[in-house]
Amino acid sequence: MLKEAPRRLAKLLAIPVSELEVRGDVSASEGGPDLIILRGKQIFAVECKASGQMASVTLAARRVRKYVEARKKNAIPLVVVPFMGEVGQQLCEEEGVSWFDLSGNARLVTPGLRVQIEGKPNQFKQTGRPKSLFAPKSARIARWLLMKSDQAFTQRELARLCGLDEGFTSRVVRGLEDQQLIMRSASGAVRVKDYDTLLDAWQEAYDFSKNNIVRGHVAARSSDDVLRQLAGKLKKDKIEYAATGLAGAWLCLGFTGFRLAVLYVAELPSDSQREQMGFHEVERGENVWLVQPADSGVFQGFEFRESIACVHPVQVYLDLKNHPERSVEAAQELRKKLLKSPSHA
Repeated sequence: MLKEAPRRLAKLLAIPVSELEVRGDVSASEGGPDLIILRGKQIFAVECKASGQMASVTLAARRVRKYVEARKKNAIPLVVVPFMGEVGQQLCEEEGVSWFDLSGNARLVTPGLRVQIEGKPNQFKQTGRPKSLFAPKSARIARWLLMKSDQAFTQRELARLCGLDEGFTSRVVRGLEDQQLIMRSASGAVRVKDYDTLLDAWQEAYDFSKNNIVRGHVAARSSDDVLRQLAGKLKKDKIEYAATGLAGAWLCLGFTGFRLAVLYVAELPSDSQREQMGFHEVERGENVWLVQPADSGVFQGFEFRESIACVHPVQVYLDLKNHPERSVEAAQELRKKLLKSPSHA
């Protein structure tokens, strides 16, 4: 990428590559970006990343922008990746950073020039199913570190606390390190490096539909009554449960009313248990989702609120993604009031 970036930049500028002066990798010696490229009086501060995932793009955009701002140079911050998705494009725009990818897409804004190319397909798709650091089981590591963001843990401690074997934990930790989402101390303990970036990266990859969702209806005077009725019955039947979604946001923040009560259950109630709680499966008009999670890690950090079990706010935030009603607004409130790194709390 370091060799290809100047050639692609020259093509976007419609000039011979010989007109560019490339100073090479200065990050180690000056704390700067990967490349400084000059074209006459124009200076491009270029950060290259091997992945267009949110975490990589966020770190690259912030790094190159801060470099330009700190030196007060009339430089153009520029991020280069193999393929830039919609989320990455939005992040760069929010940070005021130009970008292009090796697949042919670009948004390059310089004094007197604006280049925008979109719609080119990803030329660097991986074959097979990519391994995700935020797959249901793997995500136990990220969840724990976000829940305990003011603490550092050895890999052995993480394995024990998250109920994972040490080899699996080591692979996930190494992947999080490679994406610069966590950092390691001199003693080898790891902790969150950038709280917001880690949470954003997980939220981007999160897919609630991987869970087994049973939709139904319970007759009651209000949604609060539905939630309390279900919680009481699940507790009586000794079925582990925890509320999430808008019901979780209501328990965590007192955030507005809700119509749909979403509850994780370690096991789905039997037909007779469902009948006793007044739960009837429906295709339309549901007011309850009973959700058997793809991984039991969703129960990590749950607490009783209003005498009702509720997942940790981190999990509530994730589960609000693409949910109905006022889920976007609820997620923003959670982020603002409860989900902060210790330095910003």
